[in-house]
Amino acid sequence: MIAATKADAAETVELWHACGLTRPWNDPHADFALALATSTSTILLARDGDTLIGSVMVGFDGHRGWIYYLAVAPNRRRGGIGRALMAAAEAWLAELDAPKVQLMVRDTNDAALGFYARLGYAPQAVVTLGRFLNGMVKP
Repeated sequence: MIAATKADAAETVELWHACGLTRPWNDPHADFALALATSTSTILLARDGDTLIGSVMVGFDGHRGWIYYLAVAPNRRRGGIGRALMAAAEAWLAELDAPKVQLMVRDTNDAALGFYARLGYAPQAVVTLGRFLNGMVKP
């Protein structure tokens, strides 16, 4: 896995779109830029030669690590790339002494829920609450 640079933005966002990870209320280009702007977050990439085949955004908020935008090119799934990206993200967080890692998955995404369960992730006894601060209203 390699760390993304600003030059990887367009290609990475294109992968996120192809994997159905983007939503109208989140600007993936802004998310990419923000992840590279601080030392407590990054985006890790998997490449096959010059071809981007996977990515994961990872960050540490001081209490726990967070995983976002885990993406594997649709034609490259079931080959261990997602598992390798998650291992790299966890190793990156361990370097920052993050004691725990969490992620959010839409409750309708059975494929992702199954993938994470196979990696040992389990539902947490919490409820995620949210509110838009920028005037955006979820469609």
